[in-house]
Amino acid sequence: MTTNATTEPNPSAALSLRDVVKTYDMGAIQVHALRGVSLDIGTNEYVSIMGPSGSGKSTLMHVIGCLDVPTSGTYTLEGQTVAEMSENQLAEIRNEQIGFVFQTFNLIPRVSIFSNVELPLVYAGISRGERKRRAMAAIEKVGLTDRMTHKPNELSGGQRQRVAIARALVCNPSIILADEPTGNLDSKTGAEIMEVLDKLHADGQTIILVTHEDYIARHALRTIRLLDGLIESDVEVAAT
Repeated sequence: MTTNATTEPNPSAALSLRDVVKTYDMGAIQVHALRGVSLDIGTNEYVSIMGPSGSGKSTLMHVIGCLDVPTSGTYTLEGQTVAEMSENQLAEIRNEQIGFVFQTFNLIPRVSIFSNVELPLVYAGISRGERKRRAMAAIEKVGLTDRMTHKPNELSGGQRQRVAIARALVCNPSIILADEPTGNLDSKTGAEIMEVLDKLHADGQTIILVTHEDYIARHALRTIRLLDGLIESDVEVAAT
């Protein structure tokens, strides 16, 4: 998909942003992080978002992930207008519809890998038996079945990021939102993590990847570049 051709949200897109503005009040100063961003991302797209520091890419990720709300403009997620949702509804979306993968893994150090992956299902009120089935399936998908009882500090950085991906997958989200997922990893381990994300996309998962590295962005089939809070370019590449 490309940036918007109309002012109306696209009801068939996984998500649509129309003229999204985000302004932060910093005392007497206003910071214009997003200045009118419009785009559609479709189901099973693999998109990278790039831009220099201060371009607005982190703010855009926060808006897409329902971690922040626009100052103005419209954001619809699977046909739902985000601005009309309550805090509880937004929390449900963050837990169940969007799977987050962060640069710093954000794992709970004192509990097992299984418990880390299971946690979103606990918040979602899923029964114990179903939690076990789904957590084990997610851990198997990232190749860590033999590490299920280990704690995060017993794993390598790459293994911890795999756990984070399994946790992001466990609620069967519509979108995986990965923020610099290889930023704390060496290049070899980073390549292994990108192989996991590539396979998830091949299996039908929608993936949005925030990165500042060109070689990481090339895994995606579309790259959106931001500059000064606006979309500078939006380019699709052919699948190889």
